[in-house]
Amino acid sequence: MLPGSEETLAAIADMMAQLPDLKIAVVGHTDNVGGYDSNLDLSKQRADAVVADLVNTYGIDNARLFAAGASFLAPIASNETEEGRALNRRVELVRAP
Repeated sequence: MLPGSEETLAAIADMMAQLPDLKIAVVGHTDNVGGYDSNLDLSKQRADAVVADLVNTYGIDNARLFAAGASFLAPIASNETEEGRALNRRVELVRAP
């Protein structure tokens, strides 16, 4: 977890408390430094860390969360610069069925 993530995590937990039927896929992403498999593992670890914090710190039911890794498959910026790679290292929430 990055320092300062607490406010965002608390907002997610609050939203989930207000919407008790909401299920979320937590999807980790990486830049393209390294191979696909190592980035897939890293992106899954990022998602797992967010899920663990939502469950352990905020009491969200684990059954409402799903962690997945996307590796470098969905960049939002160019991986040609450090600034772009930094933007690609992220976690996104997707409404799950």
